[in-house]
Amino acid sequence: MADAPFLSGQLLLSMPGIGDPRFERVVIAMCLHDDDGALGLVVNNVAGALTVRALMEQLDIDPGATPAQALVMNGGPVEPSRGFVLHSAEYEGQSTISVGGQWGLTSTLDILKDIAADKGPARWLAALGYTGWGAGQLDGELTRHGWLTAPGDAELLFDTAVGSRWPAAYRGLGIDVGNLSSTAGRA
Repeated sequence: MADAPFLSGQLLLSMPGIGDPRFERVVIAMCLHDDDGALGLVVNNVAGALTVRALMEQLDIDPGATPAQALVMNGGPVEPSRGFVLHSAEYEGQSTISVGGQWGLTSTLDILKDIAADKGPARWLAALGYTGWGAGQLDGELTRHGWLTAPGDAELLFDTAVGSRWPAAYRGLGIDVGNLSSTAGRA
């Protein structure tokens, strides 16, 4: 698959009628995608009312400077107790993965401590769980109805209201979600 279009640093948008309620109206920030599989974080589905400050307190981290209103995202159905922070590219922690130069992904507690101490990334969001695909699985899904890809957009991830990310991602492609249908038509 040397010529495969890998999606790291791009967005994966669910289409109406995807057929899996876990992925209705979601935006996934694709963080890893190669011949071995793919990993992304849903960035527009909050994990109930769980705040990052409350999560830090559960982990015995003093939340310090952490914004009170920062909510934790439900990053996906895989390993829902595993935490990730998707963040602006200028921050590099000990386990940070650079995602196509667009953003970074860190999954160690150090980043939460840095955020609490106001030494973390300029822009970030926290998530529990992730969305994962085995080798070739996402590539196969992309040949069927259900997903649309879009360029990575840090402003959408970090500056757009959570509930507006899905329609905003489509607007960025010149598509009004009101014109989308979950059923195919015939000409």
